[in-house]
Amino acid sequence: MHKTNRRRFLKQATAATAGFMIVPRHVLGGTGFIAPSDQLTKAIIGVGGMGRNHIPYEGTRVLAVCDVDRNHLEKAVSMSGPDAKGYSDYREVLQRPDIDVVHIATPPHWHGLIAIEAARAGKDIWCEKPMTRTIGEGLRVIEEVNRHGRMFRLNTWFRFKDTFYGLGTDVKPLKKLIQNRVFGWPLTVTVSGITGYDWKFYWSGRTDLTPQPVPPELDYDMWLGPAPYKPNHPHRVHANFRGYWDYDGGGLGDMGQHYLDPVQYMLEKDDTSPIRVDVDAPQQHYDAAGTWRRIEYTYADGCKIILDGENRDTEAAYISGPKGKLFRGFRSDIPNIEKIVASLPDPEPQVGTFSDSVRTRRKFALNEMNGHRSCTLVNLGIIAVRLGRTLHFDPEAQRFRDDEAANRLIDQPMRAPWTI
Repeated sequence: MHKTNRRRFLKQATAATAGFMIVPRHVLGGTGFIAPSDQLTKAIIGVGGMGRNHIPYEGTRVLAVCDVDRNHLEKAVSMSGPDAKGYSDYREVLQRPDIDVVHIATPPHWHGLIAIEAARAGKDIWCEKPMTRTIGEGLRVIEEVNRHGRMFRLNTWFRFKDTFYGLGTDVKPLKKLIQNRVFGWPLTVTVSGITGYDWKFYWSGRTDLTPQPVPPELDYDMWLGPAPYKPNHPHRVHANFRGYWDYDGGGLGDMGQHYLDPVQYMLEKDDTSPIRVDVDAPQQHYDAAGTWRRIEYTYADGCKIILDGENRDTEAAYISGPKGKLFRGFRSDIPNIEKIVASLPDPEPQVGTFSDSVRTRRKFALNEMNGHRSCTLVNLGIIAVRLGRTLHFDPEAQRFRDDEAANRLIDQPMRAPWTI
């Protein structure tokens, strides 16, 4: 009953937000001109390297920066202009009525919880990838973002701009070829080093950590937040957190959504998930994320995504179908592929600037709905690697079939007093 009600709610909530939305003050002017004093106001929660990189953004003015590391916070305040105030607790930031957009640049174990609280506080949300650390957190983000009529952006952009992989093109021509079935159907997409991707296996965790004193500038208990308590060590926090299951998922968690989200978009899978995940990986440590050799996702219609961790298939096509293939450098065994692309209709336009999404209340190109599905690709792979076996998934219920061990990794408990 719980799962049925959740699916019904998601459909109803998405439809309801089309008719009722909490509109920011910037929409009400009607002239199209926004004076400097009436720019979108922004807070950044988590101002390590990634958060500080996003202090400038067109059409926005930073009013607050927040971090549990005093050194990070002081540096960010000095970079953010005269209007910015520093905070060590994100809850104080969310209480400010003068902030329109909250940018979440914390480690992933905080993404879902802060996004949900930001939505409840009436803020629009810009979230770093991966969207959430678990599938269950993603479902709850969708519920709250839609319930409160908020705009949500996930910060990966390859589906709507920039050159993708080593293919010498952006995603648009690939989308045109696929949606017009130039390669036939179903398709297999292989993601590996041969298409310019580094799985960043150096983000693996260490298994020899010994407890270290917490540095005076760091509120380590707040950094852990909802994650299980583990003694402090410098390799757990800041950039190295990616190597530990409690906070992220190794190289796949760190970069997977960048490179899987456009594949999902091209394959027309924005509203579904694979039904099967096969994995080839060494046994994993209970705490530290390790490497893997191969992950293969299979959809109900036969489409596949193959993640080649070892760059084993050195001659593999990036896209392969019954009518043809596409290789790195935009080479194809189909003659005159460039002319074919030029003759095909463009995909539907997307909102690719978040300030436009906030002002018009039109969903961003990569939002809470399709972003959750591409994050689910990442989390399915992580769960398969951790358990070391094939998984069978129900894309509608978003649960594993007859696999309680895997389902326990969908909704993982949070450390008290944190809860969603």
